[in-house]
Amino acid sequence: MNRTEARNSLFPNCPIRNVLSRIGDKWSLLVLFTLETNSTQRFKELQRNIPDISQKMLTTTLKMLEADGLVLREAFPEIPPRVEYTLSDKGKSLLPHIDSLLAWAMENMDDIVEQRKRYLFK
Repeated sequence: MNRTEARNSLFPNCPIRNVLSRIGDKWSLLVLFTLETNSTQRFKELQRNIPDISQKMLTTTLKMLEADGLVLREAFPEIPPRVEYTLSDKGKSLLPHIDSLLAWAMENMDDIVEQRKRYLFK
């Protein structure tokens, strides 16, 4: 068991740790923002709009976001099969909070970088 798994096993019901561990990875926020910007999208559209994500990682990320109720998946019984993804109401309700965090980061990034430099070279 690694450190993260050990910490999570000690505090399995911690809401902030639970949520951040799911959306704080490299791809989840990009998928959420892409769906916000482009509404309903098929898998290949998402992959084109996030060009450096692999098919496997996009599949894994979409499944995780769907499991958390942030993304809805709709499969159509057609040939070839058509699957569309869209933000759920819960996913839409998360975005303003993420937007606030992004605004804070943009506002404070220069100072944070400067602080890091001072810390590293003291």
